[in-house]
Amino acid sequence: MMRRSASKKAGQPNSTNSINFSPSDLFRTASSRASSKEMERIDNLFHSYANTSLGMIDPEGIETLCSDMEVDHTDVRILMLAWKMKAEKQGYFTLEEWRRGMKALRADTVSKLRKALPELEKEVKRPSNFEDFYSYSFCYCLTEEKQKSIDIESICQLLDLVLGSHFRAQVDYFIEYLKIQSDYKVINMDQWMGFFRFCNEISFPDFSNYNPDLAWPLILDNFVEWMQSKQT
Repeated sequence: MMRRSASKKAGQPNSTNSINFSPSDLFRTASSRASSKEMERIDNLFHSYANTSLGMIDPEGIETLCSDMEVDHTDVRILMLAWKMKAEKQGYFTLEEWRRGMKALRADTVSKLRKALPELEKEVKRPSNFEDFYSYSFCYCLTEEKQKSIDIESICQLLDLVLGSHFRAQVDYFIEYLKIQSDYKVINMDQWMGFFRFCNEISFPDFSNYNPDLAWPLILDNFVEWMQSKQT
């Protein structure tokens, strides 16, 4: 007759018992690993374009990136990309800015970044985002310390790039006016944002609801007078 095996002593650990992980714990662990790998790829992509002596991507690096994406470096979507990164200095991306933008776009390769551009364009064009992008585009072009205004030639290019597809007629006429007038050599942020509000609020080209007694920048009063003189 076989003897029963002796039972384990009290307090002795049971080797058959393993630590139990809940599904949510396992998911968090896997997600953390995946996120870490993604960030590593994002960093590697940054370093492949970065100027090592500066520790950031410089204008040459951005041109190379654009070439690899088959996108012109003057394409408005590159400005949108800078907006997404919250880049502070025109023509330069720091590692922190790069991480911020790439993570938000879920892009860790050039191919994924190129495929993310159409969705980024849709995001920027939403009314809730576009005014912020329009304001950012002005600040991004302030390249000198304490600079608060932008020369007329650059403003004309920026208006066409940022606002031209939204308000083609207003932008074309305003650019024409800016080029022929002689009162203003530069445009400041108040005037820049004033024109955006003008495009959104004022009936064009009859200006039937334009009231010069309201707080419009003087340059817009002059623009309306110039337009009305052309129409008579």
